[in-house]
Amino acid sequence: MHGLTSEALQSQLPDPFRCDDGTRVHNAVQWQQRRREIREQIVEMEYGGLPPTPAETRWELLHECHVKRLGARFLSGRVVTGPSHPFSFSMQLLVPPGPGPFPVVLTGDACWRYVTDEVADEVLRRGYILAQFNRVEIVPDALSSERVSGLYQVFPEGAYGALAAWAWGYHRCVDALFGMEITDASRIAVAGHSRGGKTALLAGATDERIALTCANNSGAGGAGCWRVRGENAETLADLMRVFPYWFGPRMREYVGRETELPFDQHFLKSLIAPRALLTTEALSDLWGNPSGTWQTHLATKEVYRLLGAEERIGIWFREGEHEHNFADWKTLLDFVDWQLLGKTPKHRFDPNPYPEDPRSFSWTAAEA
Repeated sequence: MHGLTSEALQSQLPDPFRCDDGTRVHNAVQWQQRRREIREQIVEMEYGGLPPTPAETRWELLHECHVKRLGARFLSGRVVTGPSHPFSFSMQLLVPPGPGPFPVVLTGDACWRYVTDEVADEVLRRGYILAQFNRVEIVPDALSSERVSGLYQVFPEGAYGALAAWAWGYHRCVDALFGMEITDASRIAVAGHSRGGKTALLAGATDERIALTCANNSGAGGAGCWRVRGENAETLADLMRVFPYWFGPRMREYVGRETELPFDQHFLKSLIAPRALLTTEALSDLWGNPSGTWQTHLATKEVYRLLGAEERIGIWFREGEHEHNFADWKTLLDFVDWQLLGKTPKHRFDPNPYPEDPRSFSWTAAEA
């Protein structure tokens, strides 16, 4: 079936292998320099840069108790940064029985109850720590709020938007998890849904300690595509009208001019390579642009191919609407089991629900 509009089928995605000076990347060593160019450009232009990294981050345990479900322990505490520009926010952990260390699945979506008891039980049953924080503790998620609370108050300078501030929250949680004896710091996966998926993707792209990144139904500004959109997909104009504070101020300049952006979202996703990346999509979530996300997946896979890591990138589509349901979580955990624990997957992570849509790019890794 066709997922793209006739206009979108004419769009071409920019070539990530072409450097700023016009030369092309030919190997993994050259890619590292190109990767630095891409990171500087897209993080600054699209998200307004990241807030400063603190000199210190520590975990302050506030409460610990036993939970009957699967013999888990519940730890509640605060992530505390400093010593200058101090800031803190809460993080909770559900820890499986046993001495550990355990791999971790971290989400910043505690402001929504996407992690049901069913999801938590499944995470614990598979032997993972479930870590959650509330990203809106970092900065508010409200158009009416000014930049005077949360992290904006601590770091008033800079043009970073809310997505960058929330990604900073993921990074500080990773700081804290690295300092815990119960965690396997080499196996940290991050996940998020919708605007949380945009956040998780940005966090994974800008922190190489994160072993696996999963964005669920993340759409425009996430795993979706600015240039190539299906019918009724969210546009930059939609975002700038309702959620301009998510992004850096320069993105407003490209409303109606998305084809003039020097990047598209496969550039952001390519920053994760060769670490593991999964995007999970709902076919009826047209606002989230699943057909455009398929195109950025194909484009990003070329970068993984250059790095010899094609099996490290996956995508999965399900029937249904915009939500983060149990099926999405099970798919993520299947992918984590495969990528971080080496368990053979029961299904593939590269279905093509849009076989009639051609690729929206002509370049390949073979030409690099």
